[in-house]
Amino acid sequence: MSILGKIFTWWDGATVGTLLNSWKTGEKVGEDSFGNTYHRARKGDRRWVIYKGSNDASRVPPEWHGWLHRTFDELPTDMLPAPRAWEKEPTANLTGSTGAYRPAGALERGGQRAAATGDYEAWRPSE
Repeated sequence: MSILGKIFTWWDGATVGTLLNSWKTGEKVGEDSFGNTYHRARKGDRRWVIYKGSNDASRVPPEWHGWLHRTFDELPTDMLPAPRAWEKEPTANLTGSTGAYRPAGALERGGQRAAATGDYEAWRPSE
C-alpha cells in the first residue's frame, strides 16, 4: 500500500499514527497464529493489536481477546495451558463475504425454496 494509503485508511492494517505510536511509546508483547501483533504501552496500561491484513476483530483469538479486554493481566503465552486435542482453531466471521453460510432458498443461491410438504395448517381464530 502506498504511503498516502497508509495515512488515510484505517480498515486495512495499521495507520501511520498507530505504527509510530507502537514504535515510540509501546512494546510488542506477542503474536498470534494469524500474524497479528499485540502491544502495550511502556508507561500506563493501554493495550492494542496491529492486524495483519484487514482490521477484523473476529480474527483475534479468544486468549488474546481476553488479554486485550483485561480479563486477565498475564500474557496468554505465559498463563494458558497447551490446547486440547478436541479444541478447534478459531475462525474468522464470514458474514457479508462470499464464504458466508447461505441456506437453500437464499437469494444468493437463486432464491428457490423447497415446496411445502403439506404438514402445516394455518391458525384460524374460533368464532
